Amino acid sequence: MEGKVLARIAAIVFVAFAITVTVIEMTREEAPVPVSTAPALQPSADPLRAILRGCQRLGEAAASDADCLAAWAESRDRFLGRTPAPEAPQHSGGQ
Repeated sequence: MEGKVLARIAAIVFVAFAITVTVIEMTREEAPVPVSTAPALQPSADPLRAILRGCQRLGEAAASDADCLAAWAESRDRFLGRTPAPEAPQHSGGQ
């Protein structure tokens, strides 16, 4: 009989301890963790991007605009990793 009584007392103590720890944990207030915001990514000002946006606004008329054609060529060269070809010297009509 002594063993059963000792086991019951041990079980009651264990349950009481578990309930106490649970109540303490539930009533504890945690300080809010300060949220650090990442700085907003600001792309560098790219004049080519501004020209391309303007061409986008022109719509179908941009296909015949010399500035838009040059901007598209430069954008394509950047994308493909090409270096722009040096401009050939212009020869005048006389020799």
